[in-house]
Amino acid sequence: MTRGDEAALHAFVEGRRTALFRSAYLLCGNRDEAEDLVQTTLVKVVLGARRHGGLESLEAYARKTLVNTFISARRRFWRREHAYGEVPDAAGRSVDSDTGLMVRAALAELAPKQRAVLVLRYWEDLSVAATAQVLDMRESTVKSHTARGLAALRAAVREEYA
Repeated sequence: MTRGDEAALHAFVEGRRTALFRSAYLLCGNRDEAEDLVQTTLVKVVLGARRHGGLESLEAYARKTLVNTFISARRRFWRREHAYGEVPDAAGRSVDSDTGLMVRAALAELAPKQRAVLVLRYWEDLSVAATAQVLDMRESTVKSHTARGLAALRAAVREEYA
């Protein structure tokens, strides 16, 4: 890899870290887990770019790696890390609205693939075809995951406001 390629790769990592974190947070629903997911994703992206002499579309490769890493982590029956921390005496100040918290809680209840589809479609603003390509599934599967996921979110919102 040339020096210019390394500089472009470094710039990509620095420039996309925050956007990847936002998507990872929506997928995981947990800040620490999202940070770990982004770190793992970026390591895989850098290694893949170096191994293949640069990738044509780092953006698409990073997005696909993020989602695939998330889904594969959810398939495991056990986790390597267990968080044991002290609970603070007072709750931190909430910046989110109640609706945002409710939507994220409902999003966390969805199956990993449904959650991935909704994040890619509505947060990343990808088309059905692009989402299908990222997730390696048919467009009809993306549409059905979208419909079922939105129905579950709507039911959770109705239940909360009822």
